[in-house]
Formats: sequence, C-alpha cells, structure tokens
Amino acid sequence: MTGLIHIYCGDGKGKTTASVGLAVRCAGRGNKVVFTQFLKDGTSGECRVLAKLPDVTVMAANPVGKFSFRMTEAEKRETADALTRTFDAATGFAVREHARLLVLDEVCAAISCGFLDEKTVVKFLETKPETLEVVLTGRGPSEALQAHADYITEMKMQRHPFEKGIAAREGIEF
Repeated sequence: MTGLIHIYCGDGKGKTTASVGLAVRCAGRGNKVVFTQFLKDGTSGECRVLAKLPDVTVMAANPVGKFSFRMTEAEKRETADALTRTFDAATGFAVREHARLLVLDEVCAAISCGFLDEKTVVKFLETKPETLEVVLTGRGPSEALQAHADYITEMKMQRHPFEKGIAAREGIEF
C-alpha cells in the first residue's frame, strides 16, 4: 500500500479536525498512528481522546506556551530546540514502529516561524517509508512542501465567531 502526503491548510477552521478524523479512521482499522502537534501542548479534547485509542501515540511540543511574536529570543531558541526534538522523535518513532499514519499538526507554522528547518521536513518526506501516510497542517505551506503533496485541501474562512468577539470554546475549538 502506498503512503501519500496530505496538506490541510488555509485560514479556515478544520485543519486539525480533518487530521484527527483521518487518525481515528486509520486507528479504527487497526493501524498505528503517530499524532504530533507543534506549538500546541497536547491537552486539547482531541488529543485526550486520541491518546486513549490503542495504537495511537500523541506527541506535542509548546514549551513556552506563547505566540511566537511574544517570545523573547531565548524562548524562541528553546521552542526551536523542543520542536526539532519532537519532529525527530515523532518521525523516528513512526518509522521504527511501522506506523501507517503520521500527523504533523501545525508543522507549517513551526517552519514559517523559524522553529523547524524546512529542509529537514522535506528530506523526511523524500525518504519516508513507502507505506507511511503523512499529514501536514497549518497556514501557508511553502512551495517546497506543496511540491511533495499528493493532496492539498484548503480550508477557507468565510465567517468566524471571533469576528463577533466570541473566543475559542472548550470542547468546540479546543
């Protein structure tokens, strides 16, 4: 079975949700799944449920817990180190454990913020096991990432409650 590469991108809601749905589908067929979040702490509702599923491993890295534009230079270095370690751990684990699906949630943001080296991610995509399906999510995927994708799905915001001053709600947005 050939493993393909997906990108879920855009400014709309649903990128992580789509990757969670695919992870559940894959695990529901008895496959190993590695679900990795960058710039998130892994405590969202979806991660709590995924972590309870057999054959699903959840990893996350957000050591500082701030938006990048609010980080000091030291915090940015700490975040970059943590995200690089998490990427290496997730990809290494997925390969060693013969996972069927690897989700790299918010990897596009990790790259665009300068926390993760794009060349490292591209090299992994070029050398990944043939049967490993990979999902990359986030806004603004680079041309290099898009060039490797078999699927590119863009979520487009047309309306969002944030525009009315409604903050993210537990159980719905996280």
